[in-house]
Amino acid sequence: MWVLQPDLVFNINPLQAFLMKITDGIKNIIFDFGGVIINIDYFRTRDAFLKLGLDNFDEIYSQFNQNPIFDQFETGRINEDIFFSEIEKLSEGRLIRKDSIEAWNAMLLDFPQDNYEFLKSIKNKYRTFLLSNTNETHLEYYFNKLKVWYGIENMDPLFEKTYFSCRLNLRKPNVEIFDYVLKDSQLRPEETLFIDDSPQHVEGARKAGLRAFHLTKPKGIIDLIR
Repeated sequence: MWVLQPDLVFNINPLQAFLMKITDGIKNIIFDFGGVIINIDYFRTRDAFLKLGLDNFDEIYSQFNQNPIFDQFETGRINEDIFFSEIEKLSEGRLIRKDSIEAWNAMLLDFPQDNYEFLKSIKNKYRTFLLSNTNETHLEYYFNKLKVWYGIENMDPLFEKTYFSCRLNLRKPNVEIFDYVLKDSQLRPEETLFIDDSPQHVEGARKAGLRAFHLTKPKGIIDLIR
């Protein structure tokens, strides 16, 4: 926590003051994954499926309004085989499995090294956690990337604990998933900051009593937490 000295008060600009307020009294931080820690571009998956002939992809998927099969996949209620079979049905037979998986993973981009080093460095100051709406296909793909980029098997070395919707049968923005994390890791909500790039997830966290911040470009996690 920053300590203001009397002679420095008038040198604090509005942005610095705002950032100080965000982390004041915070002991625990829960991070979203895509769009917060790693870069992600939903339009890459959209464009990939359109190129493969799934012309109505915009109707069945977006970041904010999803066909039920996506929710079911993200909460682990259907497995990978069923999910991609349903996608292929929607394409009326124009898709093959390999192409479907590549298109689905196209949204996942890089993990900036600055973010990687930052997450390692703040573990000495905060209890940190990862909470992501995701699926087993994306996890397998990205964990393989992590081995190449940073020599780690998964995200566990960077956090006290990681939580993935597909392994909890729960997803954001439902209050139940936040309640689960709070109880499981014995966190006080008023001492816990949640950071996400989706406004509906931020609102869900606030309903659960957490302090929450909607991260928007060009801000990054390094800008928020000092």
